[in-house]
Amino acid sequence: MNFNTWFTDLQTRTAQNRGAGLVAFKELLARLSNPQQNYKIIHVAGTNGKGTVCTLLARALSLAGEKTGLFISPHLISPTERIQLNGAEITPDDFIQTVEKVLAHVQKPLNFFEILTASAFVYFAEKNAQYVVLETGLGGRKDPTNVCMPVVSVITSVGLDHTHLLGDNLEKIAFEKAGIIKPGVPVLCGFLPPEALRVVQETARAKNAPLEIVCAENSPGNAQEQNKQLVCRAGKLLEIPDEILKHSSEKVSVPGRFEIFPCGEKTIILDGAHNPPAMENLLTFWQTAPFAQKRAAVLCAFMQDKDYTKMISMLSAHFKTGIVTAVSSPRAATERQLHAILPTGWGFVSDVEIALSQAKQRSDVVLCTGSFYLVGAVRKKILKKA
Repeated sequence: MNFNTWFTDLQTRTAQNRGAGLVAFKELLARLSNPQQNYKIIHVAGTNGKGTVCTLLARALSLAGEKTGLFISPHLISPTERIQLNGAEITPDDFIQTVEKVLAHVQKPLNFFEILTASAFVYFAEKNAQYVVLETGLGGRKDPTNVCMPVVSVITSVGLDHTHLLGDNLEKIAFEKAGIIKPGVPVLCGFLPPEALRVVQETARAKNAPLEIVCAENSPGNAQEQNKQLVCRAGKLLEIPDEILKHSSEKVSVPGRFEIFPCGEKTIILDGAHNPPAMENLLTFWQTAPFAQKRAAVLCAFMQDKDYTKMISMLSAHFKTGIVTAVSSPRAATERQLHAILPTGWGFVSDVEIALSQAKQRSDVVLCTGSFYLVGAVRKKILKKA
């Protein structure tokens, strides 16, 4: 069985499991000798910006000479992207072996993300990591990553996303994100709406956790600058030299976050803005980019559990030419769901490769957005041809 077949089977076997829950998950980790206690952890939660902050901070720690693990999601092309050590992805063989070690200690059914989290903890311990930058999967309070005791906690942003699971207003979502705050552990956060900030402040105060608001004012469309500020402040708390922090933020491109690919005479831009707050930031930034002045088309796909109606409306204000497609995921929004809300001049093409080809025929610049699944699929095709 090759790696991709094995991984698909793993997803299939765990898709229906509700998960062990935090109590049982902690018991599992105890049977694995609590690997998460073998290194210093920076724990990162937030509606958007988590992946960028985690990637940049892990890069800075590595450049500073620290053996650093990085756990992020989702992956764009290969599942091995989720578990990295000093910038190198876990090998497929190590991935399989580590997961099998975890499964050998399982007594209650784990869900997919619990398996990956436990496997990352084990892998980093076996590789003698000194630091691990850990991205939450969903929310924070009940997330399996929340078994850790970090040295720094970071909340990048709070916006309306996963409302069916985290709550239907900003206060409820902030409560879930603030669940990563631990007694006495410093907390950094980016710009938060007032109602979300109050919840974070109250949680930090109750846990006697020093709280620092790194980005006091909102700068829509400049989310990357806010992310860099969070990385720099976290880096200072971790005593990373200023020149390394500057270098790591300037030189690192984060895959799928306004990533630009020249393709002959065409330009393809990938950005996984997958919810309305992220889309708002993308489009505000887009208006300042040179590409906005050119004849541009948008290629997009969406998940059923996202507010795709709002995101299509936002995109249609900037793009007269749009193609919506469907990605390979059971959560993907279908043509039947999307067809009735497509703006004039937009169309639906079910095959991603054909959709990309048509978008390139219609425009010199193509923005691919709306889903990391789409960004990953297009990125894979671009790199394969390179």
